[in-house]
Amino acid sequence: MGVAVKRVEMDVVKPSAEELLRRARDMVPVLKGRAKECTRARNVPADTIAEMKAAGFFRVLQPEKFGGYEMHPNVFFEVQKVLAEGCMSTGWMYGVLGCHPYEMALFHEQAQEEVWGEDPDMLVCSTYQPVGKVTHVEGGFRLSGRWGFSTGSVHSGWILLGAFCPPKDDGTPAEMRTFLLPRSDYEIDQDAWHTFGLQGTGSHDIIVDDAFIPEYRTHRSIDGFLCQNPGQDVNTGPLYRLPWAQVFTRSVSTAAFGGAQAAINAGLAIMQDRVSTNTGKASRQDPILHAALARAISEKQEMEATLRLTFDELMRYAERGEAIPMEKRAFFTYQSSTVVRRLARLIDDVVQLFGGRAIYMTSEIIQPWLDLHAGRAHVANDPNNRTSDVIGTMLGEQPLNPFL
Repeated sequence: MGVAVKRVEMDVVKPSAEELLRRARDMVPVLKGRAKECTRARNVPADTIAEMKAAGFFRVLQPEKFGGYEMHPNVFFEVQKVLAEGCMSTGWMYGVLGCHPYEMALFHEQAQEEVWGEDPDMLVCSTYQPVGKVTHVEGGFRLSGRWGFSTGSVHSGWILLGAFCPPKDDGTPAEMRTFLLPRSDYEIDQDAWHTFGLQGTGSHDIIVDDAFIPEYRTHRSIDGFLCQNPGQDVNTGPLYRLPWAQVFTRSVSTAAFGGAQAAINAGLAIMQDRVSTNTGKASRQDPILHAALARAISEKQEMEATLRLTFDELMRYAERGEAIPMEKRAFFTYQSSTVVRRLARLIDDVVQLFGGRAIYMTSEIIQPWLDLHAGRAHVANDPNNRTSDVIGTMLGEQPLNPFL
């Protein structure tokens, strides 16, 4: 049975990309001021979520049909980088919650109506770990299980959960699906998220006990892979012709650019007045430190430019209505998967040159450094999961990992 929805009609004034970025930059000092509380509370403050909604940030990838802006993904990622410079936990949370309107646009229209029909600002969280127990029943599925890592879950009214569907008696093979559930159908364990970094993302555990999910509230992974999704019947713009995996994988690597910039900013500030009490050397005149900072700045900008260009290329394929070559999809996801680890190593090289100034939790460089290392743990940020497909697709083989 579906959820009864009274559709709210509203006129949406679509801001320019420049205006959205200006709003994001204006929030950076506010986010910095809230960063310690965000970390302590293990959640992004509710005031921050309200301000981000008011700024329109969560609507960047949302379909115009449901009050969104339906903008180029690079606008979304640029906003994310700026927010993460103020607080990487907030930037990470925005990347995850803010990319879900894209996947929602791929669901059946009825599912989209249920989520956004009454409230176009409704947020949807997720955890795609395929750990749920699925049973086939008439009209849909029953789902149970416990999932970890649900970023922004306390701020969301719906959730996307990953699970494998078992084969059916009629010969239908097992398949991976994402299941969409309303807040009434799951519990949040807020005492499971105790980490050394990205504490403020509020990536809590989710518990489901035998919930019914109708067929239309599921998204088949193979549909996302083939770019043949039911939602494309109503969301016909080129944006929604992209592979969903390309959008999601960037959303969990892009916050690292902002975190790295925050660490670089802190490093430059420490360098101004640090003098070693043991050697008497001033960091301001240390060529080794200069080299580490210059390398971090340069390589960060190179990675940013690469990912920006690749999404421009993806959008050109979508606008022409052409399939994206599999070798490009494999290579682009690989490039994204390397970002967080590379940035973490670059900031490692800076941190170790500050001696005792960089061991205190009060140091401005420590939290973004810890956040970068926590971000490495996400499965999408492990390049070892991608290397075989980079080479294999170049040789004409089918990918082993379909999430690309």
